[in-house]
Amino acid sequence: MGVENFASKAAEGKRTAKRARVLLAAKLQTPHGEVDARLRDLSSRGALVECHEMLPVATEVVFARGKIVVPARVAWAGTNRVGLEFHYPIDEHEVLVQLSRGPTVKPESFRRPGLSERLSADERKLAKAWGIAVGLAIPESES
Repeated sequence: MGVENFASKAAEGKRTAKRARVLLAAKLQTPHGEVDARLRDLSSRGALVECHEMLPVATEVVFARGKIVVPARVAWAGTNRVGLEFHYPIDEHEVLVQLSRGPTVKPESFRRPGLSERLSADERKLAKAWGIAVGLAIPESES
């Protein structure tokens, strides 16, 4: 997932809400059923989504991503992309929650075997040879 920091577009035109560029899965509830979408841009007032369904301007939808479920209307439509204007602003904290990557701490059982074990002399010799082959320096002794 690529994420860029919030950017204010007040100087460029109509947008005044901070936006975050993302690439996340989302859903749109439309008058014709649920549509899978890709969230590309999110702010407290709206979103840019990609979807294969053609949605006309002014279509009423419900945008859903994680715990965010908000009614919206299609403000503009282009090839496989629509701009949504939320009926009410969502809390900026909710926007930030969508950007968090979550904890990256792995349990000890996830680690590869041998990382926390001492190497025998033969294993150390093999590791050193492998290290030379791939351009890594293997220390002579463990501390």
